[in-house]
Amino acid sequence: RSGARYKLDSGALIPSDTFMNIVALDFETADYGRDSACALGLVRLVGGVVEDILYFLIRPPRERFRFSYLHGITWEHVRAEATFAEHWPEIAEFIAGADFLAAHNAGFDRGVLSSCCTAAGIDPPDQAFLCTVRLARGVWGIRPTKLSDVCAYHDIELDHHHALSDAKACAEIVVAAIEAGADVADYALR
Repeated sequence: RSGARYKLDSGALIPSDTFMNIVALDFETADYGRDSACALGLVRLVGGVVEDILYFLIRPPRERFRFSYLHGITWEHVRAEATFAEHWPEIAEFIAGADFLAAHNAGFDRGVLSSCCTAAGIDPPDQAFLCTVRLARGVWGIRPTKLSDVCAYHDIELDHHHALSDAKACAEIVVAAIEAGADVADYALR
């Protein structure tokens, strides 16, 4: 549909090719190790619209949890769950074809993804990451840029530190930036 246009709430028209295929994601971790993913939320955006979502708990490599106070996940919740390596085929299929992966404070989530892949003997995906912290600062001048602050600015519903809620919020921030006219590729981590 080259040349198609989407009408925004403001009434402005933007070309459809402005929207890319983007997967927003968020990891929760059990401990300080970047390989300790215990939850993952993913949201696939195609043409600026949510096409699919995926969420699951992950059994991390260690039983000790340091961040249960943030996300509420404990070893008892994940002991019978699949490992990252066991989830990888589904993750890889979900992110296949994405122009970018997006995350809030993308350096963290990129590091978790890379560490989990390395621990599982898997090559990490090669997509660049869009950082919604960078978007919030560059497009709207928001500070501080914690996810909860950016969501409050945009009136986005958030159950903070629930991986799927955080990923959905990240996706909404990306769409808002595109609608605001930002070239989101300028905010990618390379």
